[in-house]
Amino acid sequence: MGRGAGVVRGDSVSWIDLAFYLLAGIAVYSGWRVFRTDSMVRASFLLLLSFIAVGAVMLLLGAVYLGVAMFFMMAVEMMVMALFMVMFMMNPAGLNPMNMVHQPRLAGAAGIIAFVALAGVGLVADFPERPPAAGGDVVRILGTELLGDSMLVFESAGVALLATMIGVVVLSARSGRFGPSDDGSRPPGLVPGGPPAGDPGSDASGGGHAHHHHH
Repeated sequence: MGRGAGVVRGDSVSWIDLAFYLLAGIAVYSGWRVFRTDSMVRASFLLLLSFIAVGAVMLLLGAVYLGVAMFFMMAVEMMVMALFMVMFMMNPAGLNPMNMVHQPRLAGAAGIIAFVALAGVGLVADFPERPPAAGGDVVRILGTELLGDSMLVFESAGVALLATMIGVVVLSARSGRFGPSDDGSRPPGLVPGGPPAGDPGSDASGGGHAHHHHH
């Protein structure tokens, strides 16, 4: 074998196999942690990590188009989801502990059934082998198949999502059309019964300094 060869013959495991097992473990573990964490923002980033690992597995399997599409689509989707949670949740930044699992028995049963069904299809199905035409570009053929008749729809959806993101940023800004949006509001305390978080009047050093000059 040459020095640059990626696969080692015999009983040794290739680096591709090691990368596959590592990425598969990351995808499964981070996907499981999505349902075990107590924060919606952390759940979003854990789900993003799981999708990135799945995309890397697709690259190892030679599905370059699907792997790169997974990176772009899931990265943008999870970041937008986390951004919405930070700006609109009553739970500050979506980081405070909260229950992330509802109807756990039904959800667990549905997950097990879906996993068994998909695993069974992957193991027993006889997938046809249809090589592309001689001299054809696989990525171009797949892109034409997926987006050939729907390019206008995808582009319109992209513009609509961009406008939505801009609208969210404008609506969540402090300065609004009728003045500061937080005028008259009182942020919750960092501890039960404590002073409001971020309130300049609650600064211990500032209050003590003013009291010192008063005397």
